[in-house]
Amino acid sequence: MSADTMERVFGALADPTRLDMVARLAGGDATVNQLAEPYRMSLQAVYKHLRVLEDAGLVSRPPGPQPRVVRLETEVFDRMEAWIERYRRRAEERYSRLDAVLAEMNEDDNTEGEEES
Repeated sequence: MSADTMERVFGALADPTRLDMVARLAGGDATVNQLAEPYRMSLQAVYKHLRVLEDAGLVSRPPGPQPRVVRLETEVFDRMEAWIERYRRRAEERYSRLDAVLAEMNEDDNTEGEEES
């Protein structure tokens, strides 16, 4: 996943309303009116939020007659997971190397202490 795509995805999810919409869509498809129900905003504002989510590839609204359902696009989450996993593994490798260095330092300290006794 490109850096630009990741920026759009994380940017879209940074907004609490859009994050909540995604969480609600994880339970199943919904119409725009159903998605709009819990929010104190105009339908036009809900459509703007959906547009950001669509541009990020997080949701889709298949063409057809109204009311159209909004559907969560799970492939984006698979790509996000792979991206996150890559950096998690790198961080774990760094921590493993640090653990090894600290263990070696601890062994050296213990060896020096025994030599002095």
